[in-house]
Amino acid sequence: MAEGVGTGLLVCVVFGSGIMGQTLSQGNDAIALLANSLATAAGLFVLIEIFGPVSGAHFNPVVSASAWAQGGLNGIEALWRMLFQLLGGLLGVGVTHLMFSRPIVEISTHVRDGLGLQIGELVATFGLMLTIHSVGRSAPSRVSAAVALYIGSAYWFISSTSFANPAITIARMFTDSFAGIAPGSVPGFIAAQVMGGGLAWVYGRRFTSTP
Repeated sequence: MAEGVGTGLLVCVVFGSGIMGQTLSQGNDAIALLANSLATAAGLFVLIEIFGPVSGAHFNPVVSASAWAQGGLNGIEALWRMLFQLLGGLLGVGVTHLMFSRPIVEISTHVRDGLGLQIGELVATFGLMLTIHSVGRSAPSRVSAAVALYIGSAYWFISSTSFANPAITIARMFTDSFAGIAPGSVPGFIAAQVMGGGLAWVYGRRFTSTP
């Protein structure tokens, strides 16, 4: 439940700030992205602080899969987390749309295709997982800040604006707002995210050691 509620609130932060930024920026995408990135970083920090002691605050199937691969979760636990992350993300879409008087469900028309964007998602997810693993091992109390700062910065240096999360990516299909992604673009993004998470896991096993 913590994973579902946390992921739903994260969707509200990402989508709501995207809609608000787009509305107030009067067509200036740079200002809209700035608002979106700052709100996401701040909201993510708070949500990790709230739900971290309860569920680990994964909010992301790649994070849960990595925890399973490292022996931190069994397969059933990981699958339940992934299911609730997905359901929470979809619920978050509906709640956000209700807040902004939009249809509860929309289908995004925002096409995000191309190798460059997919490489961006691979790099974004690799960097996120590396941040979680490395900071979680060396300074667990700083994970919230490290993840929030990484995601906030990745909005700007990653070509795709850093989705880095299959559950959030699927939820983004159902909003035709600033944060949306067309359904046809989703498989490439998720494949890149899985690859990025896998590479981070391999890197962690091969090139780092547990104190």
